[in-house]
Parts: sequence; structure tokens; C-alpha cells
Amino acid sequence: MTAALLLHRADGAVVSTPFRRAALGGDDPFAAVREVAWAGPDRISAGRVTFSGRLDTPSYPHIETLVVVEGELTLATDGAAPLVLAANAGAVIAPGTRLRIEAKAGARFVYCAAAGGDSAAPGVTPLRADADLKPSSPPPAEALLGPTPACRSDNVFTDEATRYRAGTWDSTPYRRIVRAHRLNEFMHLLAGGVRFASPDGSVMSARAGDALFVPEGAPIGWESTEHVAKFYVVQSAKA
Repeated sequence: MTAALLLHRADGAVVSTPFRRAALGGDDPFAAVREVAWAGPDRISAGRVTFSGRLDTPSYPHIETLVVVEGELTLATDGAAPLVLAANAGAVIAPGTRLRIEAKAGARFVYCAAAGGDSAAPGVTPLRADADLKPSSPPPAEALLGPTPACRSDNVFTDEATRYRAGTWDSTPYRRIVRAHRLNEFMHLLAGGVRFASPDGSVMSARAGDALFVPEGAPIGWESTEHVAKFYVVQSAKA
């Protein structure tokens, strides 16, 4: 099974992940420019979008977490100040949100989206690199190759209908065995670096500014030797 899919390299290097041009349904506001790297049977997708100009949507058709990797994006909703996102800044758009999106020439963002969703109120929730992180559960002891890390998180968006959560996370260094990933997970690294191991012994390295997606069930290991922080989306398929 495919392990980690690179969506973006901060250093501008070309990623080997194959993308295909596709819309996330008939009402997708980015239908003409969306590039999909993963579309799962569990209605989750991940990829990238390069967009310039302005568009308006009266009701956003799905949940979408996006992180700007190049240029600048402005998200404007009724009754709130516009949210301006520069590189390495992100937000979650809830379904049903009335939204105006503006981008300067050459703006690009990576995304993780889920079809459906009805338990989150419409609106745009920013992701914060300086989030007020609280202690969170570390990986289970049986998966660790070494000391238990100290992990923290700040979950700022939840949609129970799709089992979709997004926020900010960090951790002290740790190493984990190669095992089936328990969730669909999107990551945009904010600090530090991670080595992701595959069953064949190959290793993929990611650094701050890189973005990737790991499908549920993909066999993958983790090794970090420094503090790591990331924006995340996690989602589990319904049985």
C-alpha cells in the first residue's frame, strides 16, 4: 500500500507524488484548478491547488483544511474580518460557509477535504502555529522504540459526522515501529524534521514547510531527533 504521499516541499523540489486534475463534486469552487493526490473510499481527499483571482461561494460544499505554501490567500466570511493567510498559515472551512476567496498571482495551498459533514457550524477556523497546546496522548508503548515522548495538541475543529479533526500538535523526539497507520492523516510540518520508514527499509525525510498525507492502513514508521510541530487533520473511516 502507498505510504506517505508528499504534497509539497518547502525547498521547491519537485515531488514524485502523482496528481490528477479533478473536482470534489459538482459544486467544488476550485474544480478547474484542483489537483488530487489521494481520494479514499472514506470520502477523504488530499492534494494541492494553485489559484489566482477571486471567487464567491454561497455555501461551501465540503469540509476543507488548507495551508498556504506559496503566496497569499484571503478568506472573507459574513460578519468577520477577512482572514489573510501567508505561507505556512492555514484554516479550516466548514461546510455551508458563505465565503469569498481572493488570491494573488501564483498562490498555492495544500489541502485535506472531506465530503459531507453536518455537525460543525459554518465558518472559517484559523490554525495557529502559536496555539495554546495542552498535554495529549503519546503513541502506545508497544509501538515505541525508546522513551515515551511528551506530546501536546490543540484541536480547534471537529466534525463528528465525518470523524474529522484538525489542529496543531507538537512532540519531543521519539521513534516508532513500522505499523499500519490508524487514521487518515494530513500533516504540514511547522518545526523540526521526521524520517518516515517503510516496510522495505526505505526512508522519506520531511522538514519544516513540507506537507504530506498518510492514508489509513499505510505501513509507516516515525523517527524524530528534535522537537517537531505540525498542523494536522486526522480522520477515521466509518466501519
